[in-house]
Amino acid sequence: MPYDANVLRRANQRLEEKNRRRREQTERLRQDVYARQPKLAQLDRRIQGTMASLVAAALRQGSDPVQAVRAVREENQSLQRERVSLLEAMGLAEDALNDTPACPLCRDTGWQGARMCRCLKELCAQEQIKELSKLLDLGEQSFDTFSMDYYSPAADPLHGISPRENMDINCNVCWNYAHKFGRISTKNLLLSGPPGLGKTFLSACIARTVSESGFSVVYDTAVNAFEQFDTRRFRRDSSDGLDARDETRRYLGCDLLILDDLGREMTTRLTQASLYELVNTRLVADKQTVISTNLPLEELESRYDPPTVSRLKGEYEFLEFFGEDIRSLRKNRL
Repeated sequence: MPYDANVLRRANQRLEEKNRRRREQTERLRQDVYARQPKLAQLDRRIQGTMASLVAAALRQGSDPVQAVRAVREENQSLQRERVSLLEAMGLAEDALNDTPACPLCRDTGWQGARMCRCLKELCAQEQIKELSKLLDLGEQSFDTFSMDYYSPAADPLHGISPRENMDINCNVCWNYAHKFGRISTKNLLLSGPPGLGKTFLSACIARTVSESGFSVVYDTAVNAFEQFDTRRFRRDSSDGLDARDETRRYLGCDLLILDDLGREMTTRLTQASLYELVNTRLVADKQTVISTNLPLEELESRYDPPTVSRLKGEYEFLEFFGEDIRSLRKNRL
């Protein structure tokens, strides 16, 4: 799950800061305890000395070290018991002064071999949500806060069901997609319908849930994404071109890409090529994508080239949104 480099950098900085604060807190406690009970400081120094003696005895040449090792170990155990008694008398656990890692799996490194540890994944998810919040309103947007109250219960004559019934279906599909991400047959979603019907809200809900599950998520508008592809093509050796190369790699390599407002861009041969690269590369790599558009399926078919439309129709589950503009309804009720 290739997290954005900035997300990973900030998560690593937070992990290092947490480790630093914990070490400083332990050291402050140690100095306070030593001041109140100087014998503990003496015991810790003696224990460290016996550990060195134990190693020396084990490596001693020219004689059998077994008896020496046994004697040093017995002395060490006696000192440890005395140390525990003193700590208990002060109301402290026996490991209170130890530099024990917060995460036993990676010992606070963030990595288990070449695999990212769950402690660093959690920090990455938190930083990723902050990043997404710059583009999506993730403040209180979640499946739990999604309301059907603004969707009419009256049947729509063109669709045979009401907007409320349709949104209930769409919301359930999106909920399952997000909560079972990577474990269900539905790989990609295409959300289609006029503005103000909840497409971006549900996209934000998906982004939050998938991020919190430890996957890398990238959100951007189609206009911005295609601009990055153009910059990568025509300014490849400039600093902007290098930044655009990194951005397009994020689009192509993240676990979930959410591409918003497809159709708002000016449709040219280059944007057609960018969309095809984005859709096809992610399909080949088995990466999942959510695309939202204000265009109906018929207009998508007329605007984009047949290879791209074929992939959208064949590899994406189509969710249609219809009804009255929710933003307008909310404004009228205020």
